[in-house]
Amino acid sequence: MGIKTQFSIKDLEHLSGIKAHTIRIWEKRYNLLSPERTDTNIRFYSLNNLMKLLNVTYLYNHGYKISRIAQLKNSEIENLIKESGLHDSAEVFAVSEFKSSMLHFDPQLFHNTFNRLEKQYSFREIFFHVFIPLLNDIGLLWQTGTIDPSHERFISEHLKQKIIVEIEKASSKPPSKSDNIFVLFLPLNEIHEIGLLYVNYELLSNGFKTIYLGNNIPTENLSHLLNHHNHMIFISYLTVQPEKENLQSFIKDLNFTVSKNTDNKIWLFGSQIINNDLEIPSNIKLFNSLSQFINEL
Repeated sequence: MGIKTQFSIKDLEHLSGIKAHTIRIWEKRYNLLSPERTDTNIRFYSLNNLMKLLNVTYLYNHGYKISRIAQLKNSEIENLIKESGLHDSAEVFAVSEFKSSMLHFDPQLFHNTFNRLEKQYSFREIFFHVFIPLLNDIGLLWQTGTIDPSHERFISEHLKQKIIVEIEKASSKPPSKSDNIFVLFLPLNEIHEIGLLYVNYELLSNGFKTIYLGNNIPTENLSHLLNHHNHMIFISYLTVQPEKENLQSFIKDLNFTVSKNTDNKIWLFGSQIINNDLEIPSNIKLFNSLSQFINEL
C-alpha cells in the first residue's frame, strides 16, 4: 500500500474533529481550503490542505474566530500558534504535533515534541496524558481508513522507542523486591506491544524483577520458565488476539501451562478481556486499565 497523500473530506473530519459540513462552509465562505479533483472528478485534499486545517482547528478550539483565522496567511497562522502562549495546554498541543509528525513522517518533530514534554512532566504523566490519547486517536483514524499502515507503524515505533529508553533507565537499578518475578509476553499473532512495554516499565520502576519475552510467544513455550523460577506472575496484554471466541480456551491453556502444581499467577490486560463474560480461576486477575494496575502495585 502506498503512502496516503490524498484525503477525502471525511478524512479531514476524522483528523481535525471538525464536521464535514462545517469544513464545506468554511471552504465556501472563507476560501479556507483548496480541494483538487481526480481524473474522475472526485474531490480530494492535499497534505498541505490537511495541515492547514489542523492548524486552523487548533486556533479555533482556543477561541479564535474563524473569520479572523481565514484572513491570515499560513505562515501567520503558524506563528500565532507559536507566539500566542497556547503551549500552556502542552498535552493537547503535543498530541497535535505527534499527529503532524506522523502525517509528514517527520522523526525530528516527534523527538522535539517529546523533549519539550520531558522538561515539564514525568514519563508516567506523558504516557497517560499524551501517549494514551494519541493512541486512541490513531486507533480511530486506523479504523476509519484515514491513515494507512505506514503511518500507524511510524508513530507506534517511535512511542515504543521512548518507552524502551525509560525501561533501560529503570533497569540500571537492581531489583529491590524479590517476592515475585514477572514474566511478560504477548501470545501468537498479537503485535501491539506498547501496553506490555509500559507495564514492564512500571514494574521495573517499582523495584520488581521482570523477564520480558516480547510478542508472538506460543503458550506451550512458557513451560520452560517453570524449570528456573518459582513465584512467577505471567502478564499478557491482549489487544486483538486471541479473538474473543477463542479467549476462554486461551486462558484455560495458559493457566494449565504455567500454574499446574505451582503457585504462579496470571495477570491479563487489554481490550479483549473488557466486557467479556469469562470464567476466571482465583489465581488469574483481570485489569481493566493501567491505572488499576498501578494502584495494585
